Amino acid sequence: MWYLDELEMNEFLQFKQLLQQETVQCGLQPIPWAQVKKAKRQDLASLMTQRYGEQPAWDLALCIFPKIHRKDLCDKASRESAENAYRAHIQEKFIRMWSRDSFTEIPGCFDQTLTREEHESLEEYFTPRVPRRPHTVVLRALQRVGKTRFLMKLMLAWSDGTLYRDKFSFIFYLCCRELKQLRVTSLAGLISRERPDDSVPLADIVAQPERILFIVDSLEELECTLTEPESELCRDWREERSGKMVLSSLLRRKILPESALLLAAMPMRPEALESKLDHPNMQELKCFQDSHVKQYFCCSFGDRGRAMAAFSWVQNNEHLFTMCHIPLLCWMVCTSLKQEMERGRDLAATCCRSTSVFLSFMFQAFTPKGATRPSQQGQGLLKALCSLAAEGMWTDTWVFGEEELRRNGIGDTDTPTLLDLRLFRKYSESGSSYSFIHACMQEFCAAMFYLLDSPQDHPSRAVRPIEALLLTYFRKDRASWVFLGCFLFGLLHESEQQRLDALLGMQRSRELAPQLLGCLRSLVEMEDPEEQVEFLLLFYALFEVQSDAFASHLMSSLREAHFPLRERPDLAVAAYCLKYCCSLRELTVSVPEIFPEERGPDPIRHSRGAAGDGWIRIIQSHLCFCRTRKVSFSCETGIFFEVFTSNPNLQHLSMTSTQLSHDEVWFLCSVLSNPVCNLQELLMDGCQLNKYSCPHLSEVLLSNANLRHLDLSRNPLMDEGVAQLCEALRQPSLRCMLPCSLQQCEITPRGCQDLAFVLASNPNLRSLDVGGNNIGDAGVRLLSKALLHPHCGLKELRWVLGSRGCILTVAEGQADGQEETEGSRTWLLVHTHPPHCPRLPERSLLADPGWEWLVSPWAGRAGWLAAGDDPEAAHVSFNA
Repeated sequence: MWYLDELEMNEFLQFKQLLQQETVQCGLQPIPWAQVKKAKRQDLASLMTQRYGEQPAWDLALCIFPKIHRKDLCDKASRESAENAYRAHIQEKFIRMWSRDSFTEIPGCFDQTLTREEHESLEEYFTPRVPRRPHTVVLRALQRVGKTRFLMKLMLAWSDGTLYRDKFSFIFYLCCRELKQLRVTSLAGLISRERPDDSVPLADIVAQPERILFIVDSLEELECTLTEPESELCRDWREERSGKMVLSSLLRRKILPESALLLAAMPMRPEALESKLDHPNMQELKCFQDSHVKQYFCCSFGDRGRAMAAFSWVQNNEHLFTMCHIPLLCWMVCTSLKQEMERGRDLAATCCRSTSVFLSFMFQAFTPKGATRPSQQGQGLLKALCSLAAEGMWTDTWVFGEEELRRNGIGDTDTPTLLDLRLFRKYSESGSSYSFIHACMQEFCAAMFYLLDSPQDHPSRAVRPIEALLLTYFRKDRASWVFLGCFLFGLLHESEQQRLDALLGMQRSRELAPQLLGCLRSLVEMEDPEEQVEFLLLFYALFEVQSDAFASHLMSSLREAHFPLRERPDLAVAAYCLKYCCSLRELTVSVPEIFPEERGPDPIRHSRGAAGDGWIRIIQSHLCFCRTRKVSFSCETGIFFEVFTSNPNLQHLSMTSTQLSHDEVWFLCSVLSNPVCNLQELLMDGCQLNKYSCPHLSEVLLSNANLRHLDLSRNPLMDEGVAQLCEALRQPSLRCMLPCSLQQCEITPRGCQDLAFVLASNPNLRSLDVGGNNIGDAGVRLLSKALLHPHCGLKELRWVLGSRGCILTVAEGQADGQEETEGSRTWLLVHTHPPHCPRLPERSLLADPGWEWLVSPWAGRAGWLAAGDDPEAAHVSFNA
C-alpha cells in the first residue's frame, strides 16, 4: 500500500491496466476488472495479497513498476528487503546473546523489551540539538552497571521495528573489547563482520551515511584518546589501520562524517571526550532503579517476608545496595543472602561488605551440599580459576580459549562444572571460548590468587608481584581494573581471614598484611602523591579492610588529599578514612551532583536530610577535628558550610566553578560572618554570583577581620553589584588587608568610579585586578587618579589590554606614553587601541632615574615599577 501511495494518479491507472496483463502472462487467475477498476490504493493492495499471497503480489508489483518508469520503487524495495534481512539477522543474534546471559533473569520480572521511559529517552537522544550537524551521543555509564544489556535492548527494539524505524536503515554494534583484538581492520571490515550476506553492496550502504548509526560499546576498553595527529587518520572506509585508529577516524568524523554515533563510556571519559567530539549530546544511563531492586528481591526469594527482610538489610548498606543496581550482581547478592539465611547465619557477620558477599558466593559454589568446606578437588579447581583470572587481568584478557584454560589447570571436564556453578559462561555459540559471568567476578578471583598462590609460580610471565599490582591499581594505569585492589584488601579483613583459614586451612593472608601496608605507605609518602595515587581507590581499599590500626598507621602521615565523590557510597568511604588523617593540610573534593533528587531550593531546610547528613558526616568527621587549613570544593550543594563555624583551623576555601544558588550564597555568607570563622582566603571564581549576591558578600567583608584574599572573578556582578561591595570596602570598620580580584565581572567606567572612591579612602586594599572588563579610557583615568591619593595603599593594580580585556583607545592629542606628576609620586599612563596591542618601545621613556621601564617582547607583557622616594610604591602590570 505504501508503494502504491507513491504513484501519481496516472501511474496508478497504468498500474491497474498492466496488472491484468501481467497476471495472464504469469499464468495467474486475474482479479475481475470491475473490482480492480474501482479499487483505491489500500483496496488494491488487499486484493492482490488476498488473491495471490504476499510474495507473488510483490513479484507482480516489481514487474510492473519499471514499465511505468518507476524503477526507483524497485530499487527501494530491494534495499528494504536487504534491510529487513539485516534486521532479522540482528534480532536472531541479540536474542541468542540475551539468552546466553539469562540465567540471572527471573521469569515475569524483567525481559529484553525497552520500558516506556527507556524508549522515550532513546528517541530523545537523536532529536536535533544543533541544526545541520550529525548526531553524536555520549552515554555516561558507570562501569558494569549493565550498559551492554541496555544496548542489546536497543538493538532488539530496532530490529523489531519499534525504535528508529524511519531514522536508521542500519545500526552497527561495535564492541571495543573485541575491536582491540584486531591488529588491522577497516570500517568496511567492521561493518562486514555484522552483515549476514552481501545482498546490498557495501557501497550502497555507505552511500547513505545519514541513515547509519554506529554504537560503540565500552569505549574506555580501547583507551581511545582521540589525540592522534590528523595526518595518521584514515579518510576512506576501505582503508586498513589498527582498530583504535579506525575508531578514532570514525569518532573524529574523518570517515562517514554524516553518520550518527552512540558512544557508551565511563563517566571519567566524557570529560576528556567532550572537547574532541562534534557537539556531543551527553546523557546519563541509569539501568536498574531502586524499585527494580525491590521487585527483584521479591521475585528471587519467593517468600515476601524473607525478601523484604533481606531487602531492608541491603538497603541500609550503601555499598551492597549500590551493587544491587547492577542486575547480575543483584542476582549474586540475592543468591548469597538466601543461602546464608537458610543456614541461619548472621548477615551482618557474613555479608556486610562487597568482598564478603563475593567470598560467600564463591565458597557456596564450591562447597558440596551438606559439607562444611570445599573438597580437595573443589579447592584445586578454585585455585585454577583464580590463576586464570590473574593472567587475564595482567594480559587484559576477558575471553579465554582452550589454551589459556589448560595452561592454568582447567581441563575439558572442568568447564561444564564451572558453567553449572554459574561462574563461567560461553562467550560465543561457535568455538570454545568462555568468560567469567561478570568482570567483577574475574577481579575477585584474581585478588584471591595472591592469597592462594605465589605469582612467581604462575605459568604466565605476564603475572607480576603484588607490589606491581598495587602500583598499577592505585595509579589507575589500567581502566579495566575497577575493584581488584579493594577485593585484595577486603580479603585481609579479620572475618575473611578466619573464613579462609577455616575453609582452606591457609595462613597466607596474614603474611600479606604487613607487606601490603608497606607498599601503601611508600605510595602515600611519595613526592606529589596526588599525581601518583587515586586517593578514592586508596580509601576504598582501607574501607574494605576495616582495621583502625591499619588505616591509622597508613593515613597518619598524609598531607594532601584530592578526590572526586562520584557515587553515594563514596561518602561513607571518605568519612571513614578522613578521620585518620590527623596530619592533613589540604583537602580537595569534587562532587558532581550525587544527590540531585534530594537537593531542594533551601540549603538550610535540606541540610539535615539524607544528603545533608552524609555531607556533614564526611566533612565534620575530619575537618572539625584536624588541622587542615585549605579546603577546595567543586560541587552542587552548599550544606557543608557549617563546618567553618566548627573548625578554627580552616583558613582557605576554594569554590571555583561551583554553581551556587542565591540561597546557598546567603547560607555561606552567614556562616563566614560568624565571629568564630577564621577564613583567610575565599575563592569564588565562576560561581554564578550576581548583583543580588553582593549584599551578602558585603556582610562578610565587614564582619570577618581575618579575610586576606577575595576572588570574585568570572561572575556577572555588574556595576550595581560592585557598587554594593565598594560601599562595604569604604567603611572605616573594615579591618581586613584585602587583595581583591574582579576579573570578567562586567564592570564599566561607572563601576570604576566606585572602585576609585575605595582606592582613595581605604589603605587596607592592597591589590586589585579588573582584567577582562570593558572599563575603557575613562575607567583607566579614574583608577589612575585614585592611585595618586595620599590614603591609597594599593600595591598592585592589574588589568588586561586587548580584545578580551580592558578596551583602551589612543586619547586625542596624547602620545603613547604620558607622564602625570603630583607631589613626589610619578605615574605613567599607557594608552593603546583595539584590537591589537602595539609593542611598546624597548627604550627608556622617562628621564626620571626613579623609574624603570620593563618590557617582555615574547609574552607581550609590560609594566613599570615606581621607585622614587617610596620603595613600596605601586606595581602595575599590563597583560597581553
